[in-house]
Amino acid sequence: MSPTAYPLTWPHNIPRTKNKAASKFKTGLPAALKNVRSSLQLFATDSGKKVEGITISSNVTLGVERPDDPGVAVWFTWDGMSVCIAVDRYPKVEDNVQAIYHIIDGRRTELRHGGLHIVKATFSGLLALPAPPQHRSWAEVLGFHGWNTMPSKEAIEKAYRDRAAKAHPDKPGGSHDAMAELSRAKQEALQEIGS
Repeated sequence: MSPTAYPLTWPHNIPRTKNKAASKFKTGLPAALKNVRSSLQLFATDSGKKVEGITISSNVTLGVERPDDPGVAVWFTWDGMSVCIAVDRYPKVEDNVQAIYHIIDGRRTELRHGGLHIVKATFSGLLALPAPPQHRSWAEVLGFHGWNTMPSKEAIEKAYRDRAAKAHPDKPGGSHDAMAELSRAKQEALQEIGS
């Protein structure tokens, strides 16, 4: 499966950030996205190698600009290498996108001062592993699979709370991935019922 723009496709080899840091970025989401795209184009020009298949993956959708999981992953192919730069250090999506812009700009600095071999060595640590398997439906994750009627907002929120008590990374058997799946399922469920 290829990475998707929505929901967030997080690489398996990059751990999630538990404690978010405050950011000093003052860039809005549209400008941060533009910065990432233009920086990737400039990186391709600087390196003389194509950047292709760019996917900016997050949990931002129409109507949801502040998802529970603000992580962002930028997937692309450069010089035959599948690369993923993923950041979830900050509590705002736009700050994580802007951080990715600075990471790409850092690779451009490496290219200017260290050469192509330095950048290839750096990117070898960012090699993109295959994307995770296709996600389960919100109904399955929240325990509504097989229901004949749509659950209420209250039922969705109760199912989320009950499962979050077990899925939270601080609980035995819980993990960041389980919590992210649960948060995504809640967002999708609420969107589907129009809440």
